[in-house]
Amino acid sequence: MNPRKANRSIRRIIFVSGIVGILVVSNVLFTMVTHKHFRSGVDVLASRGADYYTSRVISATRGYIRDRNNEIIAQDVDSYNIYAVLDEDRLGLNEAPAYVVNIEDTAVALAPKLGMEAAAIEKILYAGKENNSYQVEFGNKGKFLSAETKEAIDALGLPGIEFTKTTTRIYPTGKFASHLIGFAQYDEEQGKITGRTGLELFLNEELSGTDGMESYDMSAQGTVIPGTKHTDQQEVNGNDVYLTLDRNVQLALETCLQETMDKFGARRAWGIIMEVETGKILGWSSYPTYDLNVRDIEDYINIPSEYAYEPGSVFKGFTYASAIDLGVYSHTDTFYADRFYIGYDPDKDKIYRAKEDVGMGSTINDALGINFGTISFDEGFMRSSNVAVCELLANYISPADFETYLDKFGFFKPVGTYGLSETEAIGVKNFLYPSDKLSTAFGQASSVTALQLVQGYTAIFNDGKMMKPYYIDRIVNPYNGEAIYQGEPEIVGQPISQQTSETMRDLMHEVVQNKVGTAYNRYRMEDIDLIAKTGTGEIFSDKEGYYVNSIIAAAPYDDPKIMMYYAFESKDILKFNGEPFKQAFKEAMVATSYANVGTNADDPSQDNNYKEYTMPSLTNHSLDYAKSKLQDVSVNKIIVGDGNNVIKQYPKAGDTVITSQNVFLITDGTTITMPNMHGWSRKDVTRFWELTGIGIVMDGYGTVGEQSIAPGEPIDRFTEIKVTLK
Repeated sequence: MNPRKANRSIRRIIFVSGIVGILVVSNVLFTMVTHKHFRSGVDVLASRGADYYTSRVISATRGYIRDRNNEIIAQDVDSYNIYAVLDEDRLGLNEAPAYVVNIEDTAVALAPKLGMEAAAIEKILYAGKENNSYQVEFGNKGKFLSAETKEAIDALGLPGIEFTKTTTRIYPTGKFASHLIGFAQYDEEQGKITGRTGLELFLNEELSGTDGMESYDMSAQGTVIPGTKHTDQQEVNGNDVYLTLDRNVQLALETCLQETMDKFGARRAWGIIMEVETGKILGWSSYPTYDLNVRDIEDYINIPSEYAYEPGSVFKGFTYASAIDLGVYSHTDTFYADRFYIGYDPDKDKIYRAKEDVGMGSTINDALGINFGTISFDEGFMRSSNVAVCELLANYISPADFETYLDKFGFFKPVGTYGLSETEAIGVKNFLYPSDKLSTAFGQASSVTALQLVQGYTAIFNDGKMMKPYYIDRIVNPYNGEAIYQGEPEIVGQPISQQTSETMRDLMHEVVQNKVGTAYNRYRMEDIDLIAKTGTGEIFSDKEGYYVNSIIAAAPYDDPKIMMYYAFESKDILKFNGEPFKQAFKEAMVATSYANVGTNADDPSQDNNYKEYTMPSLTNHSLDYAKSKLQDVSVNKIIVGDGNNVIKQYPKAGDTVITSQNVFLITDGTTITMPNMHGWSRKDVTRFWELTGIGIVMDGYGTVGEQSIAPGEPIDRFTEIKVTLK
């Protein structure tokens, strides 16, 4: 062959080969970027006609939020999003259809499981068919399904119905310091659960953790090829947060405020329960509230820290404490408790009591215009006389000195509680005119917050030492148990002396125990030696006739340990009773072991029938095995579900259980029936909720006396269950 012709042939071969190579590489690159074949336009990921390499995010678990006894307040649980594959080319094992074969039958079967109408499901499936969609989803109804719902749908054996695993944030107690805790939910843009309000938002970074990533090969049938999975980045779970809140105290406070709203025509109600000597907040709530799982939110304001208002006569405690601490107070000095005409001498900058209206713009009376006659200042405090504090500022303590004490007690500036400081209100000090100065002394004119009030009253209850309130006890690394944040009791001043504190406690004891005291009829308890100051405050800007009714109280009298502030807005200033407050206060005393109120004083371990047992490991065993292991253990076995194997248990293996305690065994069955909850404690009901994911609305305190669903009736996560505790 002619060498020149041979060279041309070789060049042509190289040229053609190069063109072919470029086309192949271009097709590969085009397919990688667009997921479509260059010539046919087929979506290679949709058809899944061959094995392919992919990756997925490994979601980090958001940290737990727990109370002081390690009870769960917030947690992540596995959930599932459902979807339907419509591509008829998709086949499973043995060439069986792996797509929706019969739309009508599939819709009818799914409808009750998803809480949707069959017609709505049909519409989604047919629309997907018409658009040649590879798969379709079912909107919000098809997202975040529980494991039980997934298992129930799997049992239907519907071809083409599949799930992706995800996570849901749940709150086992529902209404539980809702404005304080806040909520977290799945964020579509971030692809993870994020905090939206409250503590969940404030500590979002600490709770969130870091997602991981893994890669693997997928088969044409959409299954992971064994041996190909590789972890590219390990997930790091979020930190756990432990609060000072006590679940039993908190739930009692929730019940107290709900009852106040229902019975006393209140439009708002709020309360704080706290340890006097440490500042640890045991209970915190405001109403209207909302269920953290449902998020039926009426108002986003966290009233105890974000709402500044005129508190009324509870503020008189600070006026009296100021006078006593200055050494100018006389217990036996008397005054005439009728209307107080305000006089003012500008040359001496002094307020005085005029004999008649001298045009200062205000005359001050006691509540309901009552004239108590000539009484002592001690009796003035017991009767909550406005005129008494006006006399103090006119003749015993200067407004300037009183203003100094207001600063010492921490008013009109942030308390600075970690987790609340970013949204905390500070109130408004109206202290310019004589009428404002006098009105501030009995809780009108100037506005403060409940958080400021309880901080200030710790000084009165705690030998003059003022404690900063706090509710975040610690933030813990879940891997090594190390606390990355530790809350500590903090003394933030000593506005009054120990002797002044003791004198004030004596006066507040008389408010409860003396028959002329404002707390005698409404708040006195036979089994708790209470000290208190009540208040009724007019809401200046309100045109509907609402007042703030309140009480600040502590016990025991001789050495206060627990304090509670309770307030509500209502038009009723006379007929309401103190029962809701008393029940919540008793629960706080019991839960913190400062009283035996409402409990059996006898040691249960002295009962001849009392025994302690160690809980065996029953999870992943048959139900028959579990029953045999508990045969000689005198506990109440609560079996949930109609399965044959135990998938969850409570208490967990190794825990101590006692005679007659409820023990929960969750089986792998798909049908759950309503148990007989009569006699269950609030803790038992909450535990059932946590284990099953079936929410329950609880009302009252004590043990379950009524349940809305009869024992034996089928229930699921959509069932509305209510129980009344008595």
